Amino acid sequence: MGVLEQYLSLRSEIESIRPDNPSTIIAVSKFQPKEKVVQAISAGCLHFGENRVQEGWDKFADLGTAGVDFILHHIGPLQSGTLRKYAGLYSYAHGVGSVATLEELRKRLEKDRWKMGIFLQANLTEETSKSGFSRSQLLEFLQDRSSFSSEFCRIEGLMTMGPSSGEEGMTRNVFHELNEIRRDYFPEAKLSMGMSGDYRIAVSEGSDYVRIGSAIFGERA
Repeated sequence: MGVLEQYLSLRSEIESIRPDNPSTIIAVSKFQPKEKVVQAISAGCLHFGENRVQEGWDKFADLGTAGVDFILHHIGPLQSGTLRKYAGLYSYAHGVGSVATLEELRKRLEKDRWKMGIFLQANLTEETSKSGFSRSQLLEFLQDRSSFSSEFCRIEGLMTMGPSSGEEGMTRNVFHELNEIRRDYFPEAKLSMGMSGDYRIAVSEGSDYVRIGSAIFGERA
């Protein structure tokens, strides 16, 4: 199947899992050619995710100039040298994994006067290969989150990734845990959980956004 068919099939499946409030698909277009992005837009996809900030500019800047509707999410780890490149294009960042990173981003966005929605990344698997707040760090911050206020850097949600092993039971536990944290500490938060290998679990566990690459675009060349 092509991109259009893959996207429509995926959307239909997600709607069948949770028909009352289906997850929003973020099409992860990193390393994919611009032609496939255009195909996904033609299929009705609105949200896209890029891992590398500059790659997003290379693909999406002229689409925005041409009046094409899209919402761009940065889904990779934040790097100091690229924060200045958010303004003018990116609407969300999903990889804010520490208070220090959050403060650095806030200062940059306020300087640029550019508004973004922020997802705090939680490392609930405690794997050293993953960045993010530990459970205890996240709860400590959320209990006092009212002390962090910015018109331009708005904390809107929580993000996590399943275990690298991909084991279904562990994955479900991680996603369920983040949903419980939302319920108990940040009820208005949106959840960003699930990728091509585990999105079905994420949808069933209440994720608002799923980050899907290969299930839409196919494997990268």
